[in-house]
Amino acid sequence: MTAVGTTTWAIPEGYIPSGGTGPEPEMLSHETACILNAADEDAHVEITLYFADREPVGPYRVTVPARRTVHQRFNDLTDPEPVPRDTPYASVIRSDVPVVVQHTRLDSRQAENALLSTIAHPT
Repeated sequence: MTAVGTTTWAIPEGYIPSGGTGPEPEMLSHETACILNAADEDAHVEITLYFADREPVGPYRVTVPARRTVHQRFNDLTDPEPVPRDTPYASVIRSDVPVVVQHTRLDSRQAENALLSTIAHPT
């Protein structure tokens, strides 16, 4: 199959609320990078986070197997350090093979949940 996507993506807006309602882990407030790898080889992905008031953190490393998708919750990224809650950030996602990245957020701080999803910016 022919690879689709590109090797660098940017998500200029990120925020993980510390609170939430409903059962966990399904309804835990979270940010997710949905990464599609339609190539015939594994994608080795690096995520770097950028903040308004401190130096970037990363890379966080994720492997997306060939012809698969991974929905990587930023909440679950811990190495080199956990992604902070209640803190605005942006992210740059780089891959060694072309991938497609979609950004999704679930904000469950109130019973009327809010879900947003949009394609990340390809660069």
